[in-house]
Amino acid sequence: MAKLAGFSLHAGVAAKAHQRDKLERLCRYISRPAVSEKRLSLTSTGKVRYELKTPYRNGTTHVIFEPIDFLARLAALVPKPRVNLTRFHGVFAPNSKHRIHVTPAKRGKGRKAQFGTAWKDKTQAERHIAITWMQRLKRVFGIDIEICEKCKGPVKIIACVEDPAVIEKILKHLKERVVTDNMAQRPPSRAPPQIELFEGS
Repeated sequence: MAKLAGFSLHAGVAAKAHQRDKLERLCRYISRPAVSEKRLSLTSTGKVRYELKTPYRNGTTHVIFEPIDFLARLAALVPKPRVNLTRFHGVFAPNSKHRIHVTPAKRGKGRKAQFGTAWKDKTQAERHIAITWMQRLKRVFGIDIEICEKCKGPVKIIACVEDPAVIEKILKHLKERVVTDNMAQRPPSRAPPQIELFEGS
């Protein structure tokens, strides 16, 4: 077991090709989240309570955090940008000549030779682009901006606005138009109902 900069490496676990149940347990262990939502709850005072999977030696079964302290601990678990959290070996290693045959994206050593001139004609930036930002929106957030919500036809991008001042002006105009439309859809105001009092005989 080796530990360095918050990462740990335990090289004593191995699974043979026929040990599918052991391989499944290993994959579940690797892919498990840092915090179990089932054991997470709020106290009546608004503090965060986390139930331990196994009690401490002193008998502690739950730990209590202030909300800000809990968020700080979660933030510490977020890895830094562009840090590889998974290391691949064997045919999945980045420099393996067989990786191109076993990965869905066909990435790996020998890709340039397989795709020939089509690969050579691309710029350095184009080679590093995996998917477009539109495809990322669809895959991560389920937002498909390539299809019109009304007619279900393809959407064509005619401009990309990046100037913050222009963006703020457009959003302000849309907000004002929404308010105006809502005012126009309201029914006309009426006077309060008149109550007539009758004196009994």
